Amino acid sequence: MIKLTPRQEQILNLIKDAIENTGFPPTRAEIANELGFKSANAAEEHLQALARKGAIEISPGTSRGIRLIGASVDAMPMPPPSLLMALPLVGRVAAGSPILAQEHVEATYSVDPAMFSSRPDFLLKVRGWSMRDAGIMDGDLLAVKKVDSAKNGQIVVARIGDDVTVKRYKKTGSLIELLPENPDFKVIQVDPATDEFALEGLAVGLMRSWN
Repeated sequence: MIKLTPRQEQILNLIKDAIENTGFPPTRAEIANELGFKSANAAEEHLQALARKGAIEISPGTSRGIRLIGASVDAMPMPPPSLLMALPLVGRVAAGSPILAQEHVEATYSVDPAMFSSRPDFLLKVRGWSMRDAGIMDGDLLAVKKVDSAKNGQIVVARIGDDVTVKRYKKTGSLIELLPENPDFKVIQVDPATDEFALEGLAVGLMRSWN
């Protein structure tokens, strides 16, 4: 059993709540704002202490690179097979065809739907590093719920012409911007009136490894 200070428990619970509600861990700035710290550095010091105690794992250089370690969370028994859901894993998507077309499905995983902030419809294999600072890495499996609309700030899977991309959504008037979480990548601007654009889904969770 990991022994934590009351403040560390508070931060750990904040991380758990953020992952449960949004599918992603909070940034240092969000932790600092929520708990009234004067700077993100104070949040970083507490996170490093949690990492040293084995409660979390930190990915260097990413603002949301925080992962809960199994020993730090309440032990959850594996639900019976009847309560598991089958999620198709989508790999590369051919131009002009539905994202869930059978030829795109690389595998099917049986997962506990309680793992995600909302019930997903499929898993998407992430390609590239444009969402690195949101803690979404190349090769990760993104849990996606099919939607046809999104709110500003949500992480979405979008189709632009022949490309499927994962970005943060922002709409101002009729203009849609797809924002990367990596300064090495450019904002994608979309005009639905002239561009071939569709929302494929909303990110509701992330899986980094599978047994």
